[in-house]
Amino acid sequence: MYGYELVAELRDRSDAVIDLPEGTVYPALRRLEREGLVAGRWVDVAGSPRRRYYALTIAGERALADGRAAWRRFASAAEGVLGR
Repeated sequence: MYGYELVAELRDRSDAVIDLPEGTVYPALRRLEREGLVAGRWVDVAGSPRRRYYALTIAGERALADGRAAWRRFASAAEGVLGR
């Protein structure tokens, strides 16, 4: 996905709970790219400025799996504290 597409997808999947300004997403994508977690490529789009599309790398897939597991542990612990 490219940056704006990613922002829209986050908004849609979270029922607009996550609604990030585009200006915060692009620096994060650049940082993730520097860290080797995503790979970016420029794509020319007819009649529009070119877009930078991003995809997870293998290292990014591993980091996502680790983060997902950590989040689930945290969410479970929070549910235990707050009560179900």
